[in-house]
Amino acid sequence: MSEEKKIISVPFDKKEVIKLKAGEYIYLTGTIYSARDAAHKRMYDSINEAAKKNPAAAEYDGLKLYEEGILPFDITDNVIYYLGPTPAKPGQVIGSAGPTTSTRMDKYTPLLLSKGLSGMIGKGKRGEAVIASIVENKAVYMAAVGGAGALLSKCIKQSEVIAYDDLGTEAIRKMYVEELPVIVVIDSEGNNLYETAVEEYKTSR
Repeated sequence: MSEEKKIISVPFDKKEVIKLKAGEYIYLTGTIYSARDAAHKRMYDSINEAAKKNPAAAEYDGLKLYEEGILPFDITDNVIYYLGPTPAKPGQVIGSAGPTTSTRMDKYTPLLLSKGLSGMIGKGKRGEAVIASIVENKAVYMAAVGGAGALLSKCIKQSEVIAYDDLGTEAIRKMYVEELPVIVVIDSEGNNLYETAVEEYKTSR
């Protein structure tokens, strides 16, 4: 008998996030956002510039940052997919939707996690500062299958550019997804699939 799909609603419920374990296959249904390095840099710079102008802004959470117009959406409990889709063909909601390399976002990620971001989807390893911030903020890093962009795009039922449209394919998109398949790579306790998988391979030989 096949194992039942584990479907998780997004934005995340923090209680659900801490239950997720590295190595689990899950399916996301709900609203997520796309952003790559150019959009991350703009959000990062906006937060830091606001704090320079007004020291109190350094303590703003995701909701306050959004309400003050510093960030284009409330990142609290939300998931960012490291995605820059190809142009949509006629009749398509979105073009090919494969993940980009996550290390490009490492410089900006700890700050966004500290402001309430709960999940990220990409591909590849993360730096030590990001892993530490994932644990500190009880977040999760997930991987989508690289090279399966056309398949992943079928899980995206709605897509709308909401910010930074001058960035073209790297603009921030609000997307509604149904059963988007991902694997938990780094969980809220810091367990890292890339490390455990290597160890399991070594011990099995």
